[in-house]
Parts: sequence; C-alpha cells; structure tokens
Amino acid sequence: MKINSVSKLPRIEKRRVNTNKGDYGKVLIVAGSLGMAGAAYLACKGAYRSGAGLVYLAIPKGIYDVVGAKLTCTVIHSLDQTVDGSISEKALGKILQIANNCDSVAIGPGLSQNANTGKLVTQLIRKLSIPFVLDADGLNLISKYPQILKEAKVPVVITPHQGELSRIMRVPVSQIEKDREGISVRAANTYKIILVLKGHNTIVTDGKRVYKNPTGNPGMATGGSGDVLTGMIATFLAQGVAPFNAAQLAVYIHGFAGDLAAKNVGEVSMLATDILGYLPTAFKLYQSR
Repeated sequence: MKINSVSKLPRIEKRRVNTNKGDYGKVLIVAGSLGMAGAAYLACKGAYRSGAGLVYLAIPKGIYDVVGAKLTCTVIHSLDQTVDGSISEKALGKILQIANNCDSVAIGPGLSQNANTGKLVTQLIRKLSIPFVLDADGLNLISKYPQILKEAKVPVVITPHQGELSRIMRVPVSQIEKDREGISVRAANTYKIILVLKGHNTIVTDGKRVYKNPTGNPGMATGGSGDVLTGMIATFLAQGVAPFNAAQLAVYIHGFAGDLAAKNVGEVSMLATDILGYLPTAFKLYQSR
C-alpha cells in the first residue's frame, strides 16, 4: 500500500481547461432544501475560493430568494421541488442539461432525505458524463443501495464521515474507528470510487493508494465544514486534476485553512465561514512554500 506524502502534492493554480466549456472550469452544485440553504451557499463559496471559473447552483425554487441574495457571483437555477421543499425528480432533465455545459458536479449538501430526491440522485449517478463528488445527504440517500455507485460512467469521489461510511459498508462505527484505513480501502475497491473518510487524519484512497492528511483540527467539526470541502474537490476535478489528487489537494488546503482559523478565532468558536475566510491565505502560503 503506497502512502502519499504532502511533498508530492501538485502545485495549486487556477488551471485552464482545454475545452469549449470555459477557461478555468465550470462547476455545477446540486444542493439545498427548505431549512438547508446554507449548505448550498457554503459549497458554492468553497468552489469559488478554490479557483472555479464559474459555479452553477441547482436548488429547489422555495429557497431561491434567500440563496440568490447571498450568492451574487453564482448562476442559480430554480427547480421543481417536492412537498418537503427539496429538489424533485422532475428536475432531472434540467440538471443534466446544465451539466452538459460544466466540467464537474457536486451532489448532496443539504439535499434532505426525501425519497423522491433520492430517485433524482440515483438517476444522476447513472447518467452524468462528467466527474462528480457525492457528499452529505447525497450519501444518505443512496445508503440503502450503495451498489448504485458501480453504475457511474465517470470518476466518483465520495466524502463520508464515519457514520455515513458505516451505513454504506454495513459495519459498526466502532469497527471503522479501529480500522479507518482498512475499511476505507475496502470501500474504495468495492465501489470503484475515490473515498475521502473525514475526521482526524482524513484518509483519501482509491483502493491502491492511501493518503493520510496532516492538517486540520477539532474545531473543524462544525456544521458546514464538509460542504466547503465538497465545493473545493469539485473545483479541482473541473480543472482537470486527477480525482485522487483533487481529493488530496482539497483536504490538505481545507485543513490548512482550518488551522489558520484556529490560531486566530480558536477551535471552540470556529465556524465553517471562518474556514472559507482563511482559504485565500492557505492557498497563498501553500503555493509559496
């Protein structure tokens, strides 16, 4: 098993994408539901702060006003919604149409666990033709049938915490705690994906290589931190970074920004927005090392 060191991480830059879709990568984020507008906001900001050229956001129409007021740089699509205020399966065609003009997709932040939205996620996994990240409620919605991941036609990165991985792998959290690396590798091989197991020394693996992240701190265990990470991974995928390296880069810089925030606001008071606020400094310091 090869363990990658931080020194082998590639340089981060605003990468040109040699397609007719845009110079610096276009990201589509499928997120949000009634009461969870913030998750969509954080994922979009994480994408932009990581160098995305343009971010598109697909949200249920019921939260359009609040999200639109916050995300002035984002192209927002207001979609059909369920009775619970989540994105409806009826929006599938529109989402795929938007994705055709993008380079990567992020699915999951704040989507809710509505069954109809779950059908939408399942169809997106089957039909997307560009790399995507699956996180948060996206993972919860497929936890009863995780084999759907094998049906994806493109590279997939999933970003569970231990509870989400427990549901996907059908093993107790206590077992994962004892063997985070081993179960992560098994999950990556089982579903043919890149797995990011969040937590202390976040693990990134494709089933053959393993990277243990040295950055980050307990203050980052706060609502919305993972949504920022999802947007970051999606941006690196959109800019043509290989999926394993995209996940490595994102978790390292995300944790680095969290460490900078901890020094200035403290671990106890840290918010996900503090991580966003320190991403520019984290990028600058990483690039100058």
